[in-house]
Amino acid sequence: MREIVLDTETTGLDALRGDRLVEIGCVEIINRMPTGQVFHRYINPERDMPAEAFAVHGLSSEFLADKPLFYEVVEDFLQFIGDAPLVIHNASFDIGFINAELDRVKRVAIPRDRLVDTLLLARRKHPGVSNRLDDLCSRYAIDNSRRTKHGALLDAELLAEVYVDLVGARQSQLILTQETQEIRIGAAGEAPRRQRDMPLPPRVSDAEREAHRAFIATLGDKPIWMDFLAGT
Repeated sequence: MREIVLDTETTGLDALRGDRLVEIGCVEIINRMPTGQVFHRYINPERDMPAEAFAVHGLSSEFLADKPLFYEVVEDFLQFIGDAPLVIHNASFDIGFINAELDRVKRVAIPRDRLVDTLLLARRKHPGVSNRLDDLCSRYAIDNSRRTKHGALLDAELLAEVYVDLVGARQSQLILTQETQEIRIGAAGEAPRRQRDMPLPPRVSDAEREAHRAFIATLGDKPIWMDFLAGT
């Protein structure tokens, strides 16, 4: 199953009051495993950057001034996500900004039934405690030391790891790995192999056996083949 783990950075908290998207980061996962395929773009918001937002992600107006506008990246973005479910932490926030940008360029909004909200998953699994991304990384022993500021792609990569633990997929992967190792041990002769219910018929004819015995007789008094002759 293909899913897209997604995160955004913005100029503020309200997409309906002039705040804009400034960064999108997406990570592709298949069967809950990252494939290495990512989508990452900085976006010129066509407005100033409030100090509060800059303190969160460190993206200045000067840095974003030469970045593409949303309409210039929308096709690549939509092509990358395709029709896959979108895994987002606090999904209503990010999808609100994405859909506001899609509306500005006259594109169809992303329906909410495509969303997998990891914040809701975390609240169900860990009720009564903080479930911010940093908290979840700490809870699941995921290294987030690079996260000195928010960044859409880094946060999506961390969320992909958190998501695997939230849905219990990491335990399933460990079980599968253990079973694979057991099969390999059996193949190496370090554990009993399964026996056939009915043995296969012999593939060596009596004439071939006699020819083999005649050949061994030409090898001298104590050829090593004599150790195995009884089984031929």
